Amino acid sequence: MESNRLFFHCFDDVGHEELLKLSLATPSSSPLPSINHRNHDSSKSNPNSRKRLFSHFFGGEEDHQQMLDLSLSIGPPGQSSSHLPSTDDKRSFSHSPNPNPNPVRQVMSTASAVYHPRVRKNPFQTPKRGKSETIAAPYPWATTQRATVYDLDHLLSHGIRMISGDVECKGCQETYKIEYNLEEKFREIKDFVSANKLTMHDRAPPSWMNPRLNSCETCGNSLKPIISKKRDINWLFLLLGQMLGCCKLSELKYFCKHTKNHRTGAKDRVLYLTYLGLCKQLDPDGPFDV
Repeated sequence: MESNRLFFHCFDDVGHEELLKLSLATPSSSPLPSINHRNHDSSKSNPNSRKRLFSHFFGGEEDHQQMLDLSLSIGPPGQSSSHLPSTDDKRSFSHSPNPNPNPVRQVMSTASAVYHPRVRKNPFQTPKRGKSETIAAPYPWATTQRATVYDLDHLLSHGIRMISGDVECKGCQETYKIEYNLEEKFREIKDFVSANKLTMHDRAPPSWMNPRLNSCETCGNSLKPIISKKRDINWLFLLLGQMLGCCKLSELKYFCKHTKNHRTGAKDRVLYLTYLGLCKQLDPDGPFDV
């Protein structure tokens, strides 16, 4: 105890807090050398003398290294050592692994963990609320399913051989009724598809995109088919007259929607699907696979 008081008295100018740390680090059993005022004055003016004094005061190489680290970490006398990290803190900080070695990768992994893929819409949408998939058959050759007609065998067995529809003059708005022979007209379309399907490349040819229309007997203008509501479109009449190209793109998409066909793309693509879809309804075994 006497040696600790002597040590504290000799280094009173170094700072109360610094000497307190030094005195606590000094083994109580180690003897203290005699210190005169000359060494005391030189220790205040020369920092190297302080290090030598510390080295002399603490015997052993391990104590010397410990006191050297404490002396270098204390800093100037006016600076408080409470804000400086200790030697143990330094060692723990230098040897602790980086909790986030790659922050960019961590952000990406976090984003991927909470990312929810976009849900694709079903291309075969069901009818809107309040609407049914079945309707009253608008024509004798049409079924109760939207945009669906009976096959050729069923129609011929029920005596349906002529298909009729209404057209209107573009000039004078005169209306007419036109009839097509079912077997004859469908054979023409079937032969055309069989001969040109490979060269069409899933696109409607110009003859389907720009159909040749009949002329009005009164003014000579073209006769266009009358199309009102989508549910009432006379699909078989338009097919046999090769006038499906007169339909709007939205009307063609309506057909593809209710016949479970892909309905996105340009008009020539959707028109091609409509032609082959109707032909396959009439002849399921024909060369009309998409």
